Amino acid sequence: MRIPAHSVCTAIRDDIVAGVHERGSRLTEEVLARRYGVSRVPVREALRTLEAEGFVVTRRHAGACVAEPTEQEAADLLEMRMLLEPLGAARAAQRRTEAHLKVLRGLVRLGQERARRGSSEDLRSLGGWFHETLAQASGSPALTSMLTQLRHKISWMYTVAAPADPVESWVEHGAIVDAVARGDGERARTVTAVHTERATAAHRLRAPGGAPRADRVRTSQHPVNTSGPRH
Repeated sequence: MRIPAHSVCTAIRDDIVAGVHERGSRLTEEVLARRYGVSRVPVREALRTLEAEGFVVTRRHAGACVAEPTEQEAADLLEMRMLLEPLGAARAAQRRTEAHLKVLRGLVRLGQERARRGSSEDLRSLGGWFHETLAQASGSPALTSMLTQLRHKISWMYTVAAPADPVESWVEHGAIVDAVARGDGERARTVTAVHTERATAAHRLRAPGGAPRADRVRTSQHPVNTSGPRH
């Protein structure tokens, strides 16, 4: 059975973001194929996609390597997100479905509950899920794709301090959902802009050779073509 290139692409991207493949390191098709348990064909296709996304560069005499973004390129990503997240929220206010609202409201309830308990790791996951759902609610596949790529790259380049007041952060999430539910695009845009600006202030650029948080570094193999269930 041929393993889809997008599955291989996701596995390699996840490992780049987690620091398993360090910036500047070579990515040879043969080694990657062995690591992920696939043939070289989906690896080659995945590397092309990752190059288009900016995670990989092709160097003369070296081939595919993990990119080494500059500080300016990293700063640009945060600025782009500050522009696009409010746009996505404004679009969501006009295009969201009841299913989107149900998920968003459920995430806000969970987030507020976890914030009161101080479950920081749960909050990080819930926050990512919230913003991913909000982007999908925009009804724009292109915008959703761009925001997804931005989140991946920002996670790769930055560490993020926990909010000083996680409860207040989730109050802001709730205000965004309220505006989206009312169909108030301008309110959704404004509240999201304030929320994104505050979140951006918590980002700290990683050192070029610095490893991400220990709980995200994976050193084990990352097979793609497993036939058993995942846990």
